Amino acid sequence: MIQYERLGIFLSKPIAFVLVLIYLLQSALLVYMISEKFDLERQIAFQQRRITELEDKLQIFQAIEDFQIGFNDAEVQELADVIFTESKRYHYDPMFTLAVILTESSFRKGQTSNVGARGLMQVVPLVGEDVAPRAGVDWQGNETLYEPVANIKMGTRHLFEQILKFKDVKQALVAYNVGETRLRSLMRENKPLPRRYLNRVMEYYEMLKETYEV
Repeated sequence: MIQYERLGIFLSKPIAFVLVLIYLLQSALLVYMISEKFDLERQIAFQQRRITELEDKLQIFQAIEDFQIGFNDAEVQELADVIFTESKRYHYDPMFTLAVILTESSFRKGQTSNVGARGLMQVVPLVGEDVAPRAGVDWQGNETLYEPVANIKMGTRHLFEQILKFKDVKQALVAYNVGETRLRSLMRENKPLPRRYLNRVMEYYEMLKETYEV
């Protein structure tokens, strides 16, 4: 009887070892499967973001193609990329950025206003020189404003800074259009904001949203 007990004890050790080994293998497999599942989910999420980004850029590209004057295909692609990137940087809807550009310059290359504002977003030299370092633009004089990518970087940054100052998008747009000093003067005198520019931006924005967003 004792021998059988001893034999039973002896036989239980390899069985226990096998059971532990099976448990460890199952645990390792489970961890691997969970890890693979999360990796797959991350890859799917990444690809979905890429698809969404490409769709957004295509919409921007198509809008620019329809309205631009004077740009070649490579420049249009470059403009689509910078409008997407800078809009995301400052949390704008890219269609909003496009609406401001259309209002300012009708998307015409090399545009100059009668008050000296230049480029797609009609930035005046004084503002451009001031905002260029914060926009990541290498200021090389007033001609920098005619470089479309640099102009958009400076314009979107300038508008963003106006939004931060006034805490209101409509007031920021007015400041962008007539100047911060003029806007503050209107506010001190308790006069209504000019509506023509605001209305034009919003009309373009609504049209772009309806036309190009799926």
